Amino acid sequence: MLEIADTIELERPQDKLIRRLCTTLSGYLDPAQIDQCVRAYEVGAKAHEGQFRKSGEAYICHPVSVAISLAEMRMDVHGIMAAILHDVIEDTPLSKKELAAQFGAEVAELVDGVTKLSKIDSKSQAETQAENVRKMFLAMAKDLRVIIVKLADRLHNMQTLGVMPAAKKRRIARETLDIYAPIANRLGMNSIRQKLEALSFEAMYPMRHAVLNNAVKKARGNRRKIVDIIESTIKNRLEQACLNCDVAGREKNLYSIYKKMLNKKISLADVFDVYAFRIFCDDVDTCYRVLGVMHNLYKPIPGRFKDYIALPKANGYQSLHSILMGPYGVPIEVQIRTHEMHRMSESGIAAHWLYKSDDDKIEKFQDRANEWLRDLLEIQKSAGDSLEFIDNLKVDLFPQEVFVFTPQGAIIKLPRGATIIDFAYAVHTDVGNACVSARIDKQLVPLQTKLENGVTVEVITASWARPNPLWLNYVVTAKARSGIRNYLKHFKQQEAINLGRRLLEKELQAMHLHLENISKDKIQALLQVMSKQSLDELLEDIGLGNKMPFLVAKRIAQDDINATIKLDDGDQAQRKPLIIKGTEGMIITLAKCCRPIPGDSIIGYFNPGKGIVVHHHECRNSAIRKKQTNWLDVEWSQDAAGDFPVEIRIEILNQRGSLATVASTISEQNSNIENVTVVDQDDRISVDLITLTVKDRVHLAKIMRRLKELSIVLKITRVKA
Repeated sequence: MLEIADTIELERPQDKLIRRLCTTLSGYLDPAQIDQCVRAYEVGAKAHEGQFRKSGEAYICHPVSVAISLAEMRMDVHGIMAAILHDVIEDTPLSKKELAAQFGAEVAELVDGVTKLSKIDSKSQAETQAENVRKMFLAMAKDLRVIIVKLADRLHNMQTLGVMPAAKKRRIARETLDIYAPIANRLGMNSIRQKLEALSFEAMYPMRHAVLNNAVKKARGNRRKIVDIIESTIKNRLEQACLNCDVAGREKNLYSIYKKMLNKKISLADVFDVYAFRIFCDDVDTCYRVLGVMHNLYKPIPGRFKDYIALPKANGYQSLHSILMGPYGVPIEVQIRTHEMHRMSESGIAAHWLYKSDDDKIEKFQDRANEWLRDLLEIQKSAGDSLEFIDNLKVDLFPQEVFVFTPQGAIIKLPRGATIIDFAYAVHTDVGNACVSARIDKQLVPLQTKLENGVTVEVITASWARPNPLWLNYVVTAKARSGIRNYLKHFKQQEAINLGRRLLEKELQAMHLHLENISKDKIQALLQVMSKQSLDELLEDIGLGNKMPFLVAKRIAQDDINATIKLDDGDQAQRKPLIIKGTEGMIITLAKCCRPIPGDSIIGYFNPGKGIVVHHHECRNSAIRKKQTNWLDVEWSQDAAGDFPVEIRIEILNQRGSLATVASTISEQNSNIENVTVVDQDDRISVDLITLTVKDRVHLAKIMRRLKELSIVLKITRVKA
């Protein structure tokens, strides 16, 4: 009876899987290391005892299946053990400390890196997912095996997705397509990427997948004859040239066909119009000789050749790509690479464990992956939250490269559509922060210029320059986006602190006090009442308009900080106006409704979270002034300088050339036109609103006087609201 029970016991799925794992491991690990993996299995099986997957099988089957995938990649013993135990911290009472005690710190760190953050205080599922991915990348930076384990885990989850509800399937498939497949691609793991994409496509769009799959099977049968003719022609020509190479027709996977149809809005027939072949050579020299033979056999299509051997992709992929015009007028896509390049393109970073012999190549691959991770770490440090990090990561995961040169001849690799600003940040964050313009091949160009392959870019910087929020509209790299956001965030914060200090000092002076003379104890008590951690935090709140400087000053002036603030009638009279130049930056802004300029009588409003908005005294919006604590007396500084926008309403005779005459007159007075809007027009008169730049009221008066002298101008007034 015992023997029968043992036989039944041996037939459990988990027993079959652990036997299969041990058989695979015996191909490259020694018996002592295999025993360690078996011990990890025993601990994992005990920890997961009583837990089952949706399919009904014991939960331990999942981590063992993940370990088998990694064993096929020849992952080291610690990686295999981490795969077997990767869910124990998340799903069982076993802690990281206990794991470290039993299997060592290395395994415990790997498991912790793969483990989700189970108890995040987050507002949404998107934030939870973003925080998990962020944590995984931090763990990846310490050890790349974390992501290899995670990708194998995700692959097995996708393979066993069948029993899940439809909505959950779609959500997991979307996450896989958005994050995990691109990561596999970025790390050069083409084989895993294709499997993840195929499974995600089927889970997200089962009907589309089925229809496309049937159509591809039918189309493949019709194409077989042409494929055979082209393949034999290529082989014969290579033999005549005494080149020993392997030739294989390349199958397009369903998801890449679907994407091509979707993005290019073409039919399946058009996608299948291109016949794809791979030619495998023994060395790089032969690859280029084969390219010459192919270009002699079939005519190349101009502009459709890519040399990824001399200039590898960001993920280390190397190959020669060329599109040729084949027999019967059909296009042929040829990819020429060495056997080693093909192995690397399929396995990517995992080649470190698979092909120990190619040490130099693997080293380059590792360096490239680590460089990418270092960039991501730099981005994550400056990202405000996890969702911003994910946003930056997605930008970074979908590159189509262009190669440009620095003036010294160094090659900088950027995504397609990258601008001068992206290039500047790729050189160095400080260069990006200070760039003002650039030269492309010695020709001066604006910052938003998109870069093309092979150009030489020289960035022009200035000490006074700083990033503009508008740059975010046309940068494409995560590094540039993150650098701009980070600078603006800290710049605005510093501006707010400086303005807050000025405002508080001004109010205190009216009360015959000075901030530096206030005792530390009183400041500490004030911060406690205001629920602030530091004086800078309070000053920033004042600068942003969240706290009124007058009320804060009144509280400081009181003997008892905690007492209710009492306002006297004489308070307002004592307050001195704040002196502004109008060029302070993001914290002091000039209202667009009335566009105040130097020389105008002005008033400031606190706009919570944004700072002070300056209005013309006669602006209709300044009626809000009734609220004593919400407004502030401001005056123009004597040395206010710069170009300030102002709006004028002008009635002119509607005849040919009238607007041109007005424009040239404004230009003669050293003013620029920013915008012209036609408000009303009939056969005789045109009423226009013109936004122009002036130095001050005197400058505006000169322009208006000069315009009134024109015979075509009937009436001219300044718009103040």
